[in-house]
Amino acid sequence: MPFSSLRPCLLAAGLAVSTVAQAQTTPPNRFITDSLDSYIRRGMQKWDVPGLAVVVVKDGQVVVQKGYGVRQVGKPEPVDANTLFMIASNTKLFTGTALAKLDGEKKINLDERVTKYLPDFRLYDSTASRLVTVRDLMSHHLGFKTFQGDFTFFKSNLERAEIVRRMRLMQPTRQFRKDYGYSNSAFVAAGEVIPAATGGTSWETYVQQNLLQPLGMTSTFVSSAGFGQRPNIAYAYSNTFGPLARVPFDNWDNMAPCASMVSNVTDLGKWLRFQLDSGRYEGRQVLPWAALRKTRDANTIISSRKSAVYPMHFVTYGLGVEAADYNGRQMFWHTGGASGEVSNVCFVPEAGLGIAVLTNNDNQSFFEALRYQLLDSYLGMPYVDRSAQALARRKANQSTAPDPTAALAARVSRKAKAPLPLSAYVGEYQNPLFGLIQISQKGKQLLVTIPNHPGLTATLDYMDGQEFRATYSDLVFGVMPAKFVVDGGTVKTVELRVNDYVEEDPYVFTRK
Repeated sequence: MPFSSLRPCLLAAGLAVSTVAQAQTTPPNRFITDSLDSYIRRGMQKWDVPGLAVVVVKDGQVVVQKGYGVRQVGKPEPVDANTLFMIASNTKLFTGTALAKLDGEKKINLDERVTKYLPDFRLYDSTASRLVTVRDLMSHHLGFKTFQGDFTFFKSNLERAEIVRRMRLMQPTRQFRKDYGYSNSAFVAAGEVIPAATGGTSWETYVQQNLLQPLGMTSTFVSSAGFGQRPNIAYAYSNTFGPLARVPFDNWDNMAPCASMVSNVTDLGKWLRFQLDSGRYEGRQVLPWAALRKTRDANTIISSRKSAVYPMHFVTYGLGVEAADYNGRQMFWHTGGASGEVSNVCFVPEAGLGIAVLTNNDNQSFFEALRYQLLDSYLGMPYVDRSAQALARRKANQSTAPDPTAALAARVSRKAKAPLPLSAYVGEYQNPLFGLIQISQKGKQLLVTIPNHPGLTATLDYMDGQEFRATYSDLVFGVMPAKFVVDGGTVKTVELRVNDYVEEDPYVFTRK
């Protein structure tokens, strides 16, 4: 995710705590008892995080379950252990666990070809289409680049079946089953296997009935729709493109199996206890260990090289969860990134340790630094301030990288005249994967309207050559250059791109 410069902290309230009795069998951890609160308050101020919630599970007991800061900047209501956050891609392990359960019950086979369950499923490459399995869908090795296709699908009105259908139009740039490339659309396809294998039970219903209800996760929701109307929610913020500001809540429901869930640290503490007790919860076997273990098996190598920063030597991906060593212990985790909210859920079964951190600023690394700090404290690492370490890396990167938004603004400020009348750029443009966009003239600007993304527009301000600055109405998509190609005085194409957080590569639209 792109980072911008830090801004002064806007926190308006202090600590809100829900008290949890510490287990008598778990010795006190000095970082937890002596330093946690001050470390978090300091980190939130330095990283400009309005609100944060954390849960720590150790040896079967919840030893920390707290909220810090405020739900909404300028309002006094504090974050507590029941404050809801969007957990985004932490949804993926719920999807992987659901499919592992079906595999254990012989209702599907993770290594069966996808076309057995979704007969019309295709990928761009015909060989991959024939070979791709259910396991492949959740392993991020289909040959796509990370986030490929997400500009088309994210915040769109495309239904899941149409998302899955359009995957055949996504041309891979990497090798099938060899190279790692994080794919949200593939998890959408994996979720569609559930109704196909269960006689029509939706992903939402299956996850609710088979995971959330048995674990008593009564405050966790499978839908992000209506999040803003729920009580006790953390509002979403970003300072990627300027001072810390509210951003619209995402609605991930058309891509639900990859990112739609909403939860709090109270419920995630239950999820962690389930993970740490080999699929048991409150003495009951909710999921057979053989099925749960399949979610953790390594399907894709992300890295096999020693980290220069952390005591890790490998990173792999299973079914919605990453795995690595950490100071000699096997660690599993996943992050989640929604607009304005980022999170981490992590567990180390060998140490009986589980951690979840939820935050409401998407332009910071403190949610990860806190996770590593807690891992260090429990797994015997010498103290290093992980927040200060990450902040130093960020500042070093900022000092060598120019501000792209400022550079675009400088080009617009020259007030050059476009080489063609603005009316020459007006028209409908088409991209095979994305579909249609419409460009109209609005005074001295051009306006891009995007039918598949209701409410999303982009204002085009002329810069120079055949380039305009595109400012999207939802700043999650960014402030980016738009490049037209003109041949013989006629506009032929326009290239649009969005924030790398959404998708890295540009899209070329051909004029109709």
